[in-house]
Amino acid sequence: MITLHDCEIVIVGAGPAGIGMGIVLKKLGFESFAILEKDRAGASFNLWPEEMKLITPSFTGQGFGALDLNAVAPGTSPAFTFQREHLSGSEYAEYLSLLADHFQLPLVEGAAVRKVHKDDAGFLLETDQGKIKAKAVIWGAGEFQFPKHSFPGAELGLHNSKVTAWSQLEKAHYYVVGGYESAMDAAFQLAEYGSDVTVIMPNSIKENAEADPSLSLSPYTWERIEAAYQKEKVQFLEHAKVEKMTKKGCSAYDLYLANGRKIRSDTRPIIATGFHSGAKQIEHLFEWAENGKPLLTEADMSTITDDLYLIGPSVQHQKAVFCFIYKFRQRFAVIAEHLLKKLGYPPDEKVLSEYRENQMFLTDLSCCEVHCEC
Repeated sequence: MITLHDCEIVIVGAGPAGIGMGIVLKKLGFESFAILEKDRAGASFNLWPEEMKLITPSFTGQGFGALDLNAVAPGTSPAFTFQREHLSGSEYAEYLSLLADHFQLPLVEGAAVRKVHKDDAGFLLETDQGKIKAKAVIWGAGEFQFPKHSFPGAELGLHNSKVTAWSQLEKAHYYVVGGYESAMDAAFQLAEYGSDVTVIMPNSIKENAEADPSLSLSPYTWERIEAAYQKEKVQFLEHAKVEKMTKKGCSAYDLYLANGRKIRSDTRPIIATGFHSGAKQIEHLFEWAENGKPLLTEADMSTITDDLYLIGPSVQHQKAVFCFIYKFRQRFAVIAEHLLKKLGYPPDEKVLSEYRENQMFLTDLSCCEVHCEC
């Protein structure tokens, strides 16, 4: 069992970002670091509804220069390990756990970070297992465990992240609030179990023609939701913004729309309005953009706190959105190179070349606008 001890670098979170970042440091020969995890590796994925799967497909192609989209280290493939194209949350959590064991990462489980202090000497982190000092912190707490309730009364509904299994909900008519991946997955899963669903969405199901799946629905989601729509199990109430929700009696809910319409629901509405950045836990150490994302330097470091880095789905640079694994994994080696040079360690160029060859070393952010000729 690994215990807390002061070190040069602390990574917070053992999801795909934290594990992937730890592997880069280990490959570069860096030893003075620890990964702090409040539960165990991949904990957020174990909280997914049991029917929920990764929307990005996994495929074994690394031998031909095509790294599995859901891999967080070169030479690994969730598709090969589990023989699955779309892994469940529990399967992906096991993949991360296998990586932590294989690379012998210094993972400290059960060490939730409660407070982070910064002074000229570095960082002091207060955790459930005591205090730890570090020269640098890499924050990778993720987003799934920080559900967003984007209108008054939304907390009365059932956020999609709090569903253990969609099969446990009774067959009925449900309203799902939201217009993107989480909402469509909820609608599809409910329809699969025989329920009728109305998705209340602020946008239009067809209006978003963005080629970047971070800004529109993924092909996997389109396939599933169209199948449910053709069976007349899912309907869409488009350009409808919910402004508040109230509860009436024991089991009725009223949804108030911006256009003045009121909708009565006899079942608890499903709230699928996304998640807050996990960096909100230490929000005083970041500047924040209007869209709720932390402002970062070109090396993914806080603009106001030196040596505090961000990894994972909350990383964003202007129009470059890194909310998928295959995107944010491209910044691990960038941070590692920048940080080790600051600490006075020459990075291993052979390792960095391996990451470049596997499209896991993205430095030119001007290339990140997605276009599609077809």
